[in-house]
Amino acid sequence: MSQMDYDGALKLLLHDAASLLIRLLAGTSITRWVEIELPKAQTLRMDLLGEDPEGELHHFELQSTNDPEIDLRMAEYSLGTYRLKFPNQVLFYVGSAPMTMPSELRGKDFLTRYRIVDVRDLDGERCWAAPMWAII
Repeated sequence: MSQMDYDGALKLLLHDAASLLIRLLAGTSITRWVEIELPKAQTLRMDLLGEDPEGELHHFELQSTNDPEIDLRMAEYSLGTYRLKFPNQVLFYVGSAPMTMPSELRGKDFLTRYRIVDVRDLDGERCWAAPMWAII
């Protein structure tokens, strides 16, 4: 029997007959099953993704406005990159309005976090002390 056959058989069993097992797995009963297909075609474009000398990935997302869905987008970037390796993530906020974005996406059994750096919290003299040509 193929994996697909097992999946189909187990789905039918759980969907139709195994209310006790569902209660054990979920801690509750299911009153309605939701049929959904999640489209996979999606283009995620990270602002900057780099690799350090130890092979660790670092994702820098640049944000000039408060995005109420940034937590979801950062999670999508992290999970999309995971096929390579989980990146260390930094959201760099350069907007003029006070920064109000969350630094994590949290669900009941899910959590992803990233660091937020507000440009106003940086030491400008230290960051920009070197001439631009020396940085490039």
